[in-house]
Amino acid sequence: MKTLQREKMDKETQEKINQLQLIEHNMHNISSQKQQFHNQLLEIESALSELKDRTSAFKIIGNIMVETEKAVLEQDLQSKKETIELRIKTFEKQEEKFKKKAEELQQDVLSKIKRD
Repeated sequence: MKTLQREKMDKETQEKINQLQLIEHNMHNISSQKQQFHNQLLEIESALSELKDRTSAFKIIGNIMVETEKAVLEQDLQSKKETIELRIKTFEKQEEKFKKKAEELQQDVLSKIKRD
């Protein structure tokens, strides 16, 4: 009887370990994506800062650079900045959710291992 319980518990523990590994993998992916968006945010903030001192503005479209209205470009960059900030916040919420779930699974696994 104890062997059957131990096998069942081992399977449950292994399943939780597998879930934990998947969560850690997802957290790594989210962290990488968040970093990419953070880099884009820094570029946009830098561009907005540079535009403040300029009277004319240019935008790259495909392989060419065209002159554009400064106000239009600033509005476009500000819109992109807001979108990226929202995505970063979404990634942070996902990270927090995964972190809590990982902590729960770790506690479950450790408590089962200690009982064995």
